[in-house]
Amino acid sequence: MKLWSLLGNSQKLDGGAMFGNAPRAMWEKWSPPDAHNRIDLACRALLATPLAGKTVLFESGIGAFFEPKLRERYGVNEERHVLLDSLAAAGFKPEDIDVVVLSHLHFDHAGGVLAKWEEGAPPRLAFPNASYLVGREHWERAQHPHPRDRASFIAELPGLLESTGRLELVEGAHSKLLGAAVRFHYSDGHTPGLMLAEIVGPEAVNGDAHGGVVFCADLIPGRPWVHVPITMGYDRNAELLIDEKKQFLEDKLARNVHLFFTHDPGCALAQVTRDEKGRFGTAHEVAELQARSLAA
Repeated sequence: MKLWSLLGNSQKLDGGAMFGNAPRAMWEKWSPPDAHNRIDLACRALLATPLAGKTVLFESGIGAFFEPKLRERYGVNEERHVLLDSLAAAGFKPEDIDVVVLSHLHFDHAGGVLAKWEEGAPPRLAFPNASYLVGREHWERAQHPHPRDRASFIAELPGLLESTGRLELVEGAHSKLLGAAVRFHYSDGHTPGLMLAEIVGPEAVNGDAHGGVVFCADLIPGRPWVHVPITMGYDRNAELLIDEKKQFLEDKLARNVHLFFTHDPGCALAQVTRDEKGRFGTAHEVAELQARSLAA
């Protein structure tokens, strides 16, 4: 099995919102802001093939579905659908994608499953042959969003996914489509039912998998958020997220599962570390993956 990191459309968001209650004097060292207080964010997807005999795309970034006014409002930098360009550069077409795994349905993680905006054209899916995996609990949130995060969802997307007849709502550690090859973890601190996909590693120690890769989504958007107290203003329950993140990182450290970051502009993959004071960090940072073996 080989892995690719695929950049999608990049975005600029308010640094204070992205770092919650961390003071600017701290976070601007990690993510220097522009004149409008916005920081650079990637929207990175992970491609794995063959995985359970399929070509699997983990997330799709923000995409290019916004009309021009909204694209400017939400700081989306490129007009074209960058993910499709990245997919082509890796040697794949949209028709080649068998499965799309969506950690949650906020637009900066799921918007890329939609085709580029065209005036007068209704929203439509960009991956014509794909099945879609979404956590059942989060699906319910997307159907009935809270006023606090209603604007984070794409109203038409659940209906489009259902209309394919290839939507699987996942409950528990494994899905029907991917079986034991992918193990799912769940978090509620950012949004109810956030689904974190771990590509199971090749090593087994005491009956448990070691050496895999986990898509961290918005539990840990990038390297600065590996530090347990750092959360986002967008998180629904920061204290819960901190507890979940600590448990998550302890598990990944113990099993040598590498972290895949979607929003970190400079790092796709890293190994978890912990220093003598108990603070988590990263090592062996990798900027991009190009047909990388899972065991590498």
